Amino acid sequence: MKQILYVFPLSLCLILAACSSSKDAKPPAASIGVITEVIESRDVPISFEHVGFTNSSHEVDIRARISGYLDAIYEREGEHVEKNTVLFQIDPRPFEAALEDAKGDLAKQEAFLWESKRSVERLKPLFEKNAASRRDLDSAIAQELSNEALVSSSTARVKKAELDLDYTSIRAPISGEVGASNFRVGALVVANETLLTTLSVVDPIWINFSVPEREMLKYRHERLKGRLIVPEYDDFAVEVTLIDGGVVPEKGKVNFLSPTYDVKTGTMMVRATLPNTKKWLTPGQFVRVRVLGAIHPNAIIVPQRAVQQNKQGLFVYVVNAANKVETRYIEAGQWIDNGWIINAGVGTGDRVIIDGVNKVRAGSTVHELNPAKEKAL
Repeated sequence: MKQILYVFPLSLCLILAACSSSKDAKPPAASIGVITEVIESRDVPISFEHVGFTNSSHEVDIRARISGYLDAIYEREGEHVEKNTVLFQIDPRPFEAALEDAKGDLAKQEAFLWESKRSVERLKPLFEKNAASRRDLDSAIAQELSNEALVSSSTARVKKAELDLDYTSIRAPISGEVGASNFRVGALVVANETLLTTLSVVDPIWINFSVPEREMLKYRHERLKGRLIVPEYDDFAVEVTLIDGGVVPEKGKVNFLSPTYDVKTGTMMVRATLPNTKKWLTPGQFVRVRVLGAIHPNAIIVPQRAVQQNKQGLFVYVVNAANKVETRYIEAGQWIDNGWIINAGVGTGDRVIIDGVNKVRAGSTVHELNPAKEKAL
């Protein structure tokens, strides 16, 4: 019985000591479940977006080449016309009369020329027989030459009258879309001054857009650093989006880059040409232009949700080999789909936390979750 009494206090002391030591000991830190992504480099297509406007690839002002009164209007406003289609008709009667008068004058001058040639033919044998003087022969030859000049002048007047008569029919110099008529039948039009209408080619159509100098310098620096590879001969493709969000199915090509900046706007004008067979586009529209064809080689892309920001800048959480969290400050580049191209801060093989970033901090211990199971739960 005494042995039992001695053992009991000893056991109680051991139990109390164990409880006391368990209270003082710190529990092991719990591991936090996160989802990570191992960074891999790859070549990424790069596009540049700008606001542009459409313009006819060939616009012609239709003006009269002669003065007169409009006799008829054949144009179909707003419709497509083929080359050489008659658009306007100026009263041809004064020009028909002028042509007949010029032809009559030509016939008279030709008669005078015939007469002078006969005179020379008669005087030559007489001069050789000393029956006519040198003065008479020279005078006849001079008259023949003068009449030849008058015939040439009259011939030119006939051609001019024929042209004027032909110009009474104002034709389409190219195939295109005809604009509204600025005049009606009976109006007086003045040669080379009166603008009758315009004719516009819309297939292909031009897209003009401007690139700020700051962006042009940025692209140049990216190329020098090897972060941007452009197509050979700057052969960029162009995709156009309409104001309602619809994408034009036909793609175009950049065909002009201004050699100078606009000093008023600080931008460089760029032009693209685009097939427009279905008439998706009309001159004067504002559109969004995506320039395609550039590549960012060996790009490091991090999902947007993995990127955090504090006073020091942008950063991501990276899991090291010991499953500890590290803070990595990054230099973010261009936005691509749902991620950022990272120019500095992380590299190939780094494990970046993409889900669970709000639960961790630098030094946290983490373990990998199964994304499929997490989604199912």
